[in-house]
Amino acid sequence: MGQAATLPCRRGESYVTELYKWFRKFINECPSGLISLHEFQRHFCNGTVGNESAEYAEQIFRTLDSNGDGVVDFREYVMAISLLIEGSAVEKLRWSFKLYDKDRDGAITRDEMLEIMKAVYKMGVAAALTNLDPLTAEECTNRIFVRLDKDNNAVISLEEFIEGALDDDWIREMVECDPSTVTVEKPLQVDDNSGTNT
Repeated sequence: MGQAATLPCRRGESYVTELYKWFRKFINECPSGLISLHEFQRHFCNGTVGNESAEYAEQIFRTLDSNGDGVVDFREYVMAISLLIEGSAVEKLRWSFKLYDKDRDGAITRDEMLEIMKAVYKMGVAAALTNLDPLTAEECTNRIFVRLDKDNNAVISLEEFIEGALDDDWIREMVECDPSTVTVEKPLQVDDNSGTNT
């Protein structure tokens, strides 16, 4: 906290308008400027498909909470959304890697990946997040591991994750986080002419 947010530049006014909407929604939902896991799950679940998304929301929250203090501030929130929208493919994949690396040890185990895949499948938004094959979470995890674990050491390193996802569109689609999953419900609509919320 206390560091200035450095947001990627975006052409046109749409980025500033989007940022303003995120700020307004975040402050309306979290006047303290901080959001706890419970609040995030409540708002995230309302914005997706209900209680089934709580597990996935917890993983997203953990990844958003970059300093590990148990709350997400506006800076952490906007930095993640900005990266997921405007970041390079490698930056997006680095962020997604953190989502799967639950214990933050720098490697993804099969169990860590399966846990996320099960949460995605369980909440029933697989079709909304990605165009998944009709594979089960286990089959999907196994397929990803076969393709990414190049040294066959039963873990996927950051390098293997990025290289493999960049070389395989199916894997990239499966593992890259969709920015719409880290927005708190739907952003407020602002009438540009009147400045009022709709």
